[in-house]
Amino acid sequence: MDTHAALYRQGQARLDMLRQLNSRDGQSLTSKMKQHDISRRDFIKWSASVTAMLALPLPFSTLVAQAAELADRVPLIWLHMAECTGCSESLIRTDTPNLDSLIFDHISLEYHETLMAASGWQAEENLEHAMEAYKGQYLLAVEGAVPTANNGAYLTIGCKGHTGLEIIKHAAEGAAAIISVGTCAAFGGVQAASPNPTGAKGVHEVVDKTVINLGGCPPSEKNIVGTLMYFIMFGKLPALDMFNRPKWAYGARVHDNCERRGRFDAGEFVEEFGDQGAKDGYCLYKLGCKGPYTYNNCPTERFNHHTSWPVLAGHGCMGCSEPNFWDDMADFEKPLGRQLLHGFDATADTVGAVILGATAVGIGAHAVTSIFAKPLED
Repeated sequence: MDTHAALYRQGQARLDMLRQLNSRDGQSLTSKMKQHDISRRDFIKWSASVTAMLALPLPFSTLVAQAAELADRVPLIWLHMAECTGCSESLIRTDTPNLDSLIFDHISLEYHETLMAASGWQAEENLEHAMEAYKGQYLLAVEGAVPTANNGAYLTIGCKGHTGLEIIKHAAEGAAAIISVGTCAAFGGVQAASPNPTGAKGVHEVVDKTVINLGGCPPSEKNIVGTLMYFIMFGKLPALDMFNRPKWAYGARVHDNCERRGRFDAGEFVEEFGDQGAKDGYCLYKLGCKGPYTYNNCPTERFNHHTSWPVLAGHGCMGCSEPNFWDDMADFEKPLGRQLLHGFDATADTVGAVILGATAVGIGAHAVTSIFAKPLED
């Protein structure tokens, strides 16, 4: 309780400081909500849900609401490296819009190649001005892996022909915090898959600062906005796991919160796509689901305004929020045990009943597979 009280006071002090700064947008979030027929009641409900997602007590919802209203005081620079723009699509692909996307419409977004109207020399000038004018204050978000081979020559951006590697290093120097949005920026993604001829790397491998990694291909809009809200509220990074992912979003396995988990425990598995088990919502482990090896909040937060996620739609988790997933988790429609541990899949029909007891005492997925694995000698 004392820790929460101290954190709340820290958040209040941070928001009081932001109130002293000028709004750069000229239009309040409240007015923009009215334009889109979003009521104050909806806003309060959203604040409460974000508070719960961040694993904070309900009284912090007041701070979340205030942080959203003050978002236009925090300059944000969003850079695109080697990527497909899917992470930006995750953020803005909504038809209402919901508050998650509206926050990014309201925020002081100084540079974003996909969303801004400027191009060419004007775009370059906007980026350089933002990095200089708000040095030490701006939040840097990066989407996409950073090619490093041949001094970064495999990615050049803008009319001045700077490499992505040059731009990232320069932008990182003046950033108050850095967020890698998506698995490509966090861990290299498909660009870093073997044989990786461009030398693509995650942002944290090319800069000398701590980087928050939002794994996922793409991550949900909630994880992006939640991380932003945390930084606005407290001016610091949230608690991170061993891969620098926020624990509030990546602290539990996909498997642990999956709606098909009961089917797994009962040993009820889909044998092939379209069979009766698939129609009845059986577990997708035999068809390659990597949920037992993947940490993310996809089952609880979902995508597209909390509508669905891959397992609910009928395909197994691909493990896309994990480092090196493109190499380590393939083949995506075959169980991981088939490559790593002989014999595990042969026990799939009975594994549920055994693992039910194993997970109750906290044994991880890899430890459980070792129980069933035969010696690796042929």
